[in-house]
Amino acid sequence: MQDGFSFFPATADRQADIEAVFDDCADGRNCRCAYWYLPNADYKAGWGEGNRNWFRSLVAEPRPPGILGYHENEPAGWCGVAPRAVFDRLRRSKPFAPVDDRPVWSINCFIVRKPFRRQGLSRLLLKHAVEFASANGAECLEAYPVDQAARASNGAELYPGTLSMFLDAGFVEVARRLPARPVVRLECR
Repeated sequence: MQDGFSFFPATADRQADIEAVFDDCADGRNCRCAYWYLPNADYKAGWGEGNRNWFRSLVAEPRPPGILGYHENEPAGWCGVAPRAVFDRLRRSKPFAPVDDRPVWSINCFIVRKPFRRQGLSRLLLKHAVEFASANGAECLEAYPVDQAARASNGAELYPGTLSMFLDAGFVEVARRLPARPVVRLECR
């Protein structure tokens, strides 16, 4: 526990806590990370309740799709992390096309509930996502953050995290096919 924060895999027994985090975020409440997993037509058709139901089935699978952060036992934040191969959006994306043929894991989404923002929780979620991925066999982690210096961003665009947060955690930029969206990596072994 760090400053009252603790972190756990997002498993089915934590479904109510996961929903509390997503429901505190306007886009997260409707997206449920389906943006990354589903073909665009399915993601858009499921916006809202469809994506919520889909996400419940994802959380029920054996491999947790991310980690959940708590502050003194209250659900506070989410970080999506899983093998890159499970994300349909990444398989189809030209800007985020594979850098090479390594089997990497991807960190793609952060959600922090309003009462816990501006307390460094995203950085703690990142640290624990790295630990979770490493403990589950990841040799390399990849992410697609926003470079705020290259783009005037609003908060809605920061779900993938900020470049500075990843660089501070030891990630290095390995590609940049969009001006404000680099691909960063961290070796886990």
